[in-house]
Amino acid sequence: MTFNWFERNPTAPSADTPSVDYVEWAKRAYEHIRKQQQLSAPATPPEPQPEPEPEAAAAPTSFLARAAALRQSRLAALKESLSPAESPMTTPAAPATPMAAPAEAPPPVELDEGFLWSAEILAAQGRRPEEVTVEEINWLQKLRRGLAKTRRNILNQLKAIIGQGPLDERAVNELETILLQADVGVTVTDWVIQQIQNRLRQEALPPEMALKLMTACLRDVLERPYQQGYARNLTPVRGKLNIWLITGVNGVGKTTTIGKLAHLAKKSGYSCLIAAADTFRAAAVEQLKIWGERAGVDVISNPTPNADPAAVVFDAITAAQARGVELLLVDTAGRLQNKQNLMAELAKIRRVIDKKATDAQVESLLVLDATLGQNGLRQAQVFTEAVRLTGVIITKLDGTARGGIALAIAQELGLPIRFIGAGEGLTDLRPFSSYEFVEALIGL
Repeated sequence: MTFNWFERNPTAPSADTPSVDYVEWAKRAYEHIRKQQQLSAPATPPEPQPEPEPEAAAAPTSFLARAAALRQSRLAALKESLSPAESPMTTPAAPATPMAAPAEAPPPVELDEGFLWSAEILAAQGRRPEEVTVEEINWLQKLRRGLAKTRRNILNQLKAIIGQGPLDERAVNELETILLQADVGVTVTDWVIQQIQNRLRQEALPPEMALKLMTACLRDVLERPYQQGYARNLTPVRGKLNIWLITGVNGVGKTTTIGKLAHLAKKSGYSCLIAAADTFRAAAVEQLKIWGERAGVDVISNPTPNADPAAVVFDAITAAQARGVELLLVDTAGRLQNKQNLMAELAKIRRVIDKKATDAQVESLLVLDATLGQNGLRQAQVFTEAVRLTGVIITKLDGTARGGIALAIAQELGLPIRFIGAGEGLTDLRPFSSYEFVEALIGL
């Protein structure tokens, strides 16, 4: 059965969500995943994963330390509950006769703190253990690792200011500094601090409640675009042509993002095609073809140097319509040094799409490099003037301590975050979930 990542639709726990025995849930999910992998073709060696940097130890009386100790005790209980045959998970031995390994075979799941955290996130959303896939577990662990730098910076400072007792005005001021350092942005920070101060006027705010309130506030900011009419999921419509314009300045990861989106579409059961319409950047077309080959998706291009991008898009739409393709991904140029030409070029491409594919579902997605922080936000503002953006893709979250930029984008631009990338691998980009993002950002 094909797992459709575009329709995954993770949601935050509600007041009606029943309480969960996380150890029992994680055990059943682990056993289910183990059976899935044993039934699959011979597993490939696991991808080398970076070792997570150790979290700084908290004071024994801190609620943060108690939360960490609780997860460790759950992990110990989970390992103890599994029979020797079930733990640890082993990779089947390779057959004597060389055989081709299945494409993108997921690495075996390790029974560690990352697995337990991922299981807790899925269980809290009301998911059943039998529904969980190894791809989801692996992605959540990558997301948490990708935001580790930002999370460490935030939690290490939180330990110092709210780890021992109720919040006071000094602690609130320190919280403001922490959020600004994470590139959450002035507007979002001011609003979050105002919510906390309003609660402080009503009652004493223990550290646990303060962190829960801050988590809820950050999630609310990320959810606001959905309240303005944007669909919660960006899902290609089955049986018709969907065209996604991928925009962004050179160097933010547009080419790799398109390759990952193409791979995600194929994995989710969609037919896909790529249009190489960034005809001015040296080697852009060749790089896109390499990623297209990795994803198993054809690339429509024009071999003529500096070919007209709009003509490439026209040819790609013609090919997509002839083949009955469901998703066409269009690479575009990103020369901010000449804003007027950029705007004219993107406008011309859009006119071609509107005339050639009148019934197509069109999205304009901006790729932003998370390591740029507030500079990335300024880039986004330029592109909103050049093209009718409908969403944002954030890349390179694994290389920055500025993961809070996602909140500034949602607040300042009013645009939904559609996808996030947390690595260089083909499977390291997935649809955005505000709940999972905030939990990976500041969750315990």
